Amino acid sequence: MRSARSLIAVALTALLVTPLTGAQAVPPARPGPPAVVPLGMPLADVLLIGGTVAPGPNGKPALWNVSTGKPAYLNAVDPATGASLVSAALPGADGSYAVAAAPDGSIYVGTYNNGHLYRWRPGAGNVAEDLGQPIPGQGITWDVTVDDQGNVYGGTYPGGRVFRYDPVTKAVRDYGQVKPGQPYVKSIVYAGGKIYTGSLPDAHVMELDPVTGAITELPTPPGLGDVTGKTIYDLNAYDGRLYARINTFPGPLFVYDLTTRAWVDEIPSAHGLDVSPPGDAGEIYFFQQSELKRYDPVAKTLTGTGLTLTGRVQNTRSIGWAELDLPDYPGKSIVGTLWRGEMFRYNPQTQKFAILPTEVRREPIEILSVAGGKSSIYAGGFLNGGLGVVNPTTGASVFNRFSQIEALLETSDGKVWVGAYPDARLYSYDPDKPWSSPEYAPGPPGTPDNPKLAVNLKPHLQTRARALVEVDGKIAIGTVPDGDRLGGALAIHDPKTGTTQVFRNVVQDESVFGLTARKGIVYGGTSIVGGLATTPPTRTEGAIFAWDVAGSRKLWETAPVPGAATVSAVAFGPDGLLWGVAGKTVFALEPKHGKVVRSYVLGTTSSSGDLVANSKGVYVSIDLTKVFRIDHRPNHAPTLLLQQPHRRLGVRGDCQLLLTSGASLFRVDLNR
Repeated sequence: MRSARSLIAVALTALLVTPLTGAQAVPPARPGPPAVVPLGMPLADVLLIGGTVAPGPNGKPALWNVSTGKPAYLNAVDPATGASLVSAALPGADGSYAVAAAPDGSIYVGTYNNGHLYRWRPGAGNVAEDLGQPIPGQGITWDVTVDDQGNVYGGTYPGGRVFRYDPVTKAVRDYGQVKPGQPYVKSIVYAGGKIYTGSLPDAHVMELDPVTGAITELPTPPGLGDVTGKTIYDLNAYDGRLYARINTFPGPLFVYDLTTRAWVDEIPSAHGLDVSPPGDAGEIYFFQQSELKRYDPVAKTLTGTGLTLTGRVQNTRSIGWAELDLPDYPGKSIVGTLWRGEMFRYNPQTQKFAILPTEVRREPIEILSVAGGKSSIYAGGFLNGGLGVVNPTTGASVFNRFSQIEALLETSDGKVWVGAYPDARLYSYDPDKPWSSPEYAPGPPGTPDNPKLAVNLKPHLQTRARALVEVDGKIAIGTVPDGDRLGGALAIHDPKTGTTQVFRNVVQDESVFGLTARKGIVYGGTSIVGGLATTPPTRTEGAIFAWDVAGSRKLWETAPVPGAATVSAVAFGPDGLLWGVAGKTVFALEPKHGKVVRSYVLGTTSSSGDLVANSKGVYVSIDLTKVFRIDHRPNHAPTLLLQQPHRRLGVRGDCQLLLTSGASLFRVDLNR
């Protein structure tokens, strides 16, 4: 596949020879599409999600994890040295929450976004076997567990189902949806002949008999309250006890006695993702309130170790026991991995601990957001996150470790504003000063925070800062709600005073996907979707609204395209009209009353488009493959500017368009 399209110029070099006197006029050559210049992959990092501690290729305990990428990789690391032991590609998979070891030494991985099951066998080297999608149509295998006979069980989305894979016969049994109305089996574990599952979006723990298929729901843990909107994020089972952690990080960890069939303990502020297997005295380890803790399940006591984690993410991605044969680490030590590829270890005898690098490979990160600035291009990463600062001429880039970035904006004073996930956070970043993020990548001691947190909309039940625009020196933020909810927000942040006004449901039950502004009015495009696909929308069409910032009031609201669920982007064109895109359709409104004055159906699919504008015209992305231009001339129809697979569209002044495709960034020169 070509990474850039060459500039095509077709010229007539010969004249028609005719008996007529005089030269015939030759029409001027029609210019080809503009040059599409590759600027490389500005974002790359390690992201580990699912993991376990189990024997590696040398038979000794190894740290097993899947690193997110295209494709994802199954990695095994030596817990003593950090050296890579296995690096096996998982073709077709983007990543995994689900890694489990079988009695025969096999490692099983359930993946997203293809929902496949993979297997690594001892002696296979750097090769993992693709066992296919256990249940057709289930695009995510959220978690896997293995019973004493080596059968593999997995939980899925979108059906909320459980399957069993028999490695001997290769047969798959589909147990169906374990909890009606719950589309996610977020966690799963085997214990004492039964399978236990945890659901999302609501907190239900179900017990499945794998022989009969009978399903029983466990009682709600005391003190949990309403289960709506809560998640059984992690499940572990050891020594007749079930450990269920609720919500994300941190959250309460409940202990269930499988013999007495009663909840017997609640541990607040556990970080997850898992608890360790028991030590010789039955003790287990996990992170709680940012510190590795020792838990005695009989005495129900917690003891600190002194090993603490800092930053926003403070959970393990694998945790278990290993003999390290190192000074200060006699006998068995607790070992594990962290989300960015570091490993940790702690020895209960000497109480020594360390956090160390590993050789887990860095993977390119898909670009989720892009913005042009006066001297740089800014690219924000999906899932792994990160901010790339890119030279628009050479493509040279600087990577800064950070959160998932939903939106980017360079304002008139040269600051860069960053919209982050989760919690719909807004940060201000000064590109002329050193990067120092205490949450993700701290600089040397004493370095001021840069980016600096300005807004956190978690208290307003928002999770994605999806759109940003500058308006009269303030920053307007468009958001998507958290969890199983509808109703985004428009927030107006004033950097001078540090205050933020939040207006929820500016368009009732709709999220705000796109923003633009002019003369003190913010205009937004909205979507009927909420935080999760589990919530049926209450409306049928995305809208555009106008908001008076000074008066804190909505001026008008309209649904510009009948039947279109999302207005994904809006911008003012050089003709003074408010342009937007909704699925297949690009349209223009007069901004005073929101009346549609122009509309063109350009696409063949319902994929969300993107739209940007400069003084030369409006540029609209359709079908994720085409970019059309609409210039400033009245009633001038859109013309196809170029065809290039892409995801996001950006603009840098009047000279350049920006395209993203996966982890790749492209520049489109607009000199003609």
